[in-house]
Amino acid sequence: MPDHLTTAAPGAAPDSPSDRAPAAASDGTRTPPRHESRLDTALRCLLARCRVGALGTVDAHGLPSVSMVPYAIEPYRGWLVLHVSGLAAHTSHLQRQPMASLMVMQPEDPLAPVHALPRVTLAVRAHTPRPDTPEHQRCLAAYLARFALAQPMTELPDFRVVTLEPLGARHVAGFGAARSLDATQLLALLQVPPPEVPAAPHV
Repeated sequence: MPDHLTTAAPGAAPDSPSDRAPAAASDGTRTPPRHESRLDTALRCLLARCRVGALGTVDAHGLPSVSMVPYAIEPYRGWLVLHVSGLAAHTSHLQRQPMASLMVMQPEDPLAPVHALPRVTLAVRAHTPRPDTPEHQRCLAAYLARFALAQPMTELPDFRVVTLEPLGARHVAGFGAARSLDATQLLALLQVPPPEVPAAPHV
C-alpha cells in the first residue's frame, strides 16, 4: 500500500526507553504506578471507559476532516489501535499525512454542564504494522479484546490495522483542571492495562 504511514519492520522490537513496556509480573500483567495522581487516574479511566474518538485528519486539499473511530490500547507500547477500511476517507488522509489528532470525550450528561465534560485531545502519528509481525498480532488482539464483534471484518482484505503513536496531549478533567502532557507522560499512562471502570450510562 503506497503511503506515508510508517511501516514497522518484521520482528522489530522497541528500541528506545519510551518504547519499552513496564516490568511485567510472572503472569504477564503489568503493574500500574503505585502512586498515581488524581488527574492521571481520571485520564486513564476516561480512555478505558470511552471506546470511540473523533479522529482529525487533513485531506488532499489541505482541508481538515473529522471522523468517528473505535479505538483500543495496545499496552506493550502504549499506542492506540484502529482497524480501518481502505475505502474510508480518513485512511487515505493518513496515507498522505500521518500526523493527526484524536479527541476522546466523556458522553454528555443532561444534568451536568457541558463545558466541564472530561476530555483529552491526543496529537498522534499513524503507523501501519506489517501483518506478519508480532506487533500486528498484539495490536489486533488488543482490538478484538475490546471489539469482539469486529472479528469478521478482520477477514476482509480491504481492512487493516493502524496504530497511533502518542506525541502529546491536552487533558481537561473538568473546570480548572486542564493540563498538557508530553509523549513520555502519555506512554507511562498507556503502557499498563486500563482499570476496571463501570460502563458509561446510555444517554
